[in-house]
Amino acid sequence: MAKWTAKHEAPEPLEGPIVATVTGGTILWFAMFLVQLPFYGWFADRDLLWWVWCCAAGGFLGLIGVWYVRGRDAALKRHAAEAQAARGEENGGGSG
Repeated sequence: MAKWTAKHEAPEPLEGPIVATVTGGTILWFAMFLVQLPFYGWFADRDLLWWVWCCAAGGFLGLIGVWYVRGRDAALKRHAAEAQAARGEENGGGSG
């Protein structure tokens, strides 16, 4: 059986407001947790407490995600600045 090979190159990944998206999602998870807290007894009576704790876990995992994407964003900006500085040196921008 022949190995499959791609017929075209993969597109570049889409970049967007990743930090804002993950932060917004984290806020939504915590908001859903807080909205469900007054109904804790109702969820407990129906063996649905996992809904409440799923929202709490989503919020805390979102905090890890925010930390991760902020570091990624900083690294991307740092790399772009270094590349820009390197291009400036190549073009003779360092002479004065």
